[in-house]
Amino acid sequence: MKIKPITLLRDPKEISRLIEDGEPLIITKNGEEAMVISLPDKDTSADSKAHIYGDRVGEPSDPLGFVRVRAAPIEIKVGDVKHNYEKILEAMEEAHKDEVHVLVLPELCLTAYTCGDLFYDQTLLSSAEDHLRKIIAKSKDYESLLTVIGLPFLFGGRLYNVAAAVKGGHLLALVPKANMPSYKEFYEGRYFAVAPESNVNLRFAEDLVPFGNKTILVDANYPSLKIGIEICEDLWVNDPPSTKLAQEGATLILNLSASNETVGKAAYREELVGSTSARLLAAYAYSSAGRGESSTDTVYGGHCLIYENGKKLSSTPVFEMEKATADIDLELLLAERRRLTSVWKDSSTYDQVYFPLPIKEPDHLLRRYQRNPFVPEGKIDLERVRTILRMQAEGLAQRLRAVHSHRAVVGLSGGLDSTLALLVAVEAFKLEGFPLSDISAITMPCFGTSKRTHDNAELLASSLGVSFEEINIKESVSLHLKDIGHDQDLGDIAYENAQARERTQVLLDIANSRGALMIGTGDLSELCLGWTTYNGDHMSSYGVNASIPKTLVRYLVMGYALMHPEAATALSDIAETPISPELLPPDKEGNIAQKTEDKIGPYELHDFFIYHYLRYLYRPRKLYKLACLTFKGIYEPPFIKKWLREFFRRFFANQFKRSCLPDGAKVGTVAISPRGDWRMPSDASAALYLQEIDTL
Repeated sequence: MKIKPITLLRDPKEISRLIEDGEPLIITKNGEEAMVISLPDKDTSADSKAHIYGDRVGEPSDPLGFVRVRAAPIEIKVGDVKHNYEKILEAMEEAHKDEVHVLVLPELCLTAYTCGDLFYDQTLLSSAEDHLRKIIAKSKDYESLLTVIGLPFLFGGRLYNVAAAVKGGHLLALVPKANMPSYKEFYEGRYFAVAPESNVNLRFAEDLVPFGNKTILVDANYPSLKIGIEICEDLWVNDPPSTKLAQEGATLILNLSASNETVGKAAYREELVGSTSARLLAAYAYSSAGRGESSTDTVYGGHCLIYENGKKLSSTPVFEMEKATADIDLELLLAERRRLTSVWKDSSTYDQVYFPLPIKEPDHLLRRYQRNPFVPEGKIDLERVRTILRMQAEGLAQRLRAVHSHRAVVGLSGGLDSTLALLVAVEAFKLEGFPLSDISAITMPCFGTSKRTHDNAELLASSLGVSFEEINIKESVSLHLKDIGHDQDLGDIAYENAQARERTQVLLDIANSRGALMIGTGDLSELCLGWTTYNGDHMSSYGVNASIPKTLVRYLVMGYALMHPEAATALSDIAETPISPELLPPDKEGNIAQKTEDKIGPYELHDFFIYHYLRYLYRPRKLYKLACLTFKGIYEPPFIKKWLREFFRRFFANQFKRSCLPDGAKVGTVAISPRGDWRMPSDASAALYLQEIDTL
């Protein structure tokens, strides 16, 4: 928008008339031009085209989604702008040294929030303006830092409580507060006007910027970083500006606050910020006023918070004046938003301010990832165990009711998966009041069965009070291999799968003959890796473990042992038994010779990959980075790379097995059902992913 200077005016009535008419005007100070204001046309509907500020073309950067954000309090002196300015510069310098990219400071921190009627004083307001110019100039020293500070700002004859975004020697935007509290201890309405209905253009310190809260700041180098700003009370109202900011594309919301402390308020504040970030699928950084503001009737604690999609990344104790710093993950947020296509959109009606912010892939992260993301950390959470088992049992109980059956058949090998399936069956039968003796736990020893697993299966069935049967399938499998002309000494994939398919055939036929439901045992990890025999253990009447990964299977079995001492001996030994399909003969001492993790890699690594790929669709390079950081000192990078490649190879190669899975209840946020959670052509290529891994 072109700006045409007009005659300098001093009469407030004339200024008001020009504002009403939408005319451009110049504000002067000491006879020199201080700023130029250009108001939009009177048609300011939501469909009007947004303005673009800055160069949208930058040097592309790929920080893997990570942006370092800090919310910091500063120790101010009420009305001492020079002192506060120096504290702001100290905060900027420290943030720059700590490689912070976005710094948000408290509301009105340049003057102090508790100035009272001093806000009417032109001396204070002029000093704030002068020092804002100095901060803008000083920001040239911090090219990789965007800073947002609060100050009172006189605009068009009215005083506003604003946030000023500065970076690289430029003012990017002035965002005024939209909701003015004037109740109880708050009386901002006495001094400040609310944000205008639509943005206007303003020239200040050589920069033409938007003035208004309908503004999105966009990193030209990394456009996934879209920043929206709101101020204190804006968060607490029933229709906060952050809602529309997020809908317009903002992935990071900054809040400059001066929220005083009362008993219990800090906890509520955390709930509010956390729930807002979750509702908006955004990162939210909140910086509140602290030491120096506390006077007369209120006390301020400098509470600072950073949340991401409802998860707390950093929080400071009240009154300690500490900084909250965290690496937010924009790729995580965008992956979540892509699933909600009817809600989120790119900025179109809000003004967009582009700025270049050099962000590199971090060498270290100010956040941690769990080694076992499916499993709660610390001691076993028995309530979590009960909840998951109840969900599995409810799904199975409904299927039993639907097919009018009170009988079930489970192939019990003495391994983790079949053990969990049996436990779920027991819990489902308890829910329905069916006799546990109507559950048939059938063990089918063959060439690879070890004494340890065989005995554990029998002991577990006895301790749970279910029926136990043994059907040795060696003879039938040997006859089958002979029938198809296969040398039994080869020990190849056909030799292994023949055993798995024979077991499934036996179980299904017994279920048919008894009017029972054949319960599947395969888990989420096996389904993702394709570590299941097609039309063997891959098939069942109902798969109770379909959304339970291997690390969680062991956790649930161990938890059940704690709750049921009568079965603890068998369950504890099963949990400690090496994972194996037992399809190859034991060694000379009778021990398990075929160990799954020797063949396909550690399940804890694969479950880490499964969680972050299916939940957030992280690319291989990011998965590798996170795994190397998370498993540092446990697995070496080449080892992680090897099994990451194997994960993607197997995941793509085995989609055909997942496309025809039996039904099974979804328990967590990650599942692989082709009917709801993961749809992919069986012939999809893994080439792009494997190529990226090969370049690591």
